[in-house]
Amino acid sequence: MGKTKKMLKDYSPGEIIALFKDLNEPSYRADQITNWIYKKKTLNIDEMTNLPVYLREKLKKEVNINMLTIKKKLVSPKDGTVKYLFETLDGELLECVVMKQYYGNTVCISSQIGCGLGCLFCASTKGGLVRNLTPGEMLDQVILAEKYLGEEEKINNIVVMGMGEPLYNLNNLIRFLQTANDAKGLGISLRNITVSTAGIASKITEFAEEKMPVTLAVSLHAPDDQTRSEIMPINKKYPLKKVLDSCETYIDRVGRQITFEYILLAGINDSNEKAYKLAHLIQGRLCHVNLIPANQVDHVGMEGVRRPDKKRINDFFEILRKNNISVSIRKEQGEDIEGACGQLRRRHL
Repeated sequence: MGKTKKMLKDYSPGEIIALFKDLNEPSYRADQITNWIYKKKTLNIDEMTNLPVYLREKLKKEVNINMLTIKKKLVSPKDGTVKYLFETLDGELLECVVMKQYYGNTVCISSQIGCGLGCLFCASTKGGLVRNLTPGEMLDQVILAEKYLGEEEKINNIVVMGMGEPLYNLNNLIRFLQTANDAKGLGISLRNITVSTAGIASKITEFAEEKMPVTLAVSLHAPDDQTRSEIMPINKKYPLKKVLDSCETYIDRVGRQITFEYILLAGINDSNEKAYKLAHLIQGRLCHVNLIPANQVDHVGMEGVRRPDKKRINDFFEILRKNNISVSIRKEQGEDIEGACGQLRRRHL
């Protein structure tokens, strides 16, 4: 068997300096290679022309700079949303999406292969959880998404809201965020990054101790435990009180407003009564509610997932607004290419 290569993007820029010392190379060489992989989005060591030939040959034997390969790219003719299908080095598949907005391009990345939470509305969970993604695999989604987006196109914002539960991959998530933020890494402000969670209360509290000023988006989806448990089985372990208490801890430690995601499911959680209950539940908290009309997902067992009509959506919105809740209705993008909320999944080529 050959020697196992080091996955370079799993290392932080500081760790790459230490790695180069182990290779008996000066630290400035580490800065050169991080510039190639994170700033220039280079995928081939031979293109790193300011590295001497002997070092390039040594690196090809010692390290791997590519974590993912692009298998398919879909572009929505409706709104320009781009969906990528990536393959990992061990042959697994994952999806990520780039949404084009007036304030810049936002990439929605995955944190796991599949998902084990079993939420009613989400296609990602239907094949179960396969494994966590490494920091490098998360970084490569951003790198490749930008590289293949188009000339002069940049990724301005990151949302960790694709396949998987990010907080069940917390250590790798934190390492990803550190390199994404590092000036020698992707150089993206933590305030331009959103991390989504189904409400893993113990992990929200643990994540709060990192004091990383990312936006935390918590999937609420119901104002009472009975309804939420029907939509999200994880509520049986982390009911609403535990989730909301952990959110208060996050607000206290990090000083950022929480976003509560609320997917509107026709006949399940979209009644006026539910809207009033939700307003009562979160009144006075430092939060914003993001209403998400459900997207159609063509999958066995998800036939009951339906989008409410426009009047029902607007009535729910108005009840929250009139009760002094900061609220918006998400503008859906990429639904025609199954790139909208709840539609990402593992694909078979």
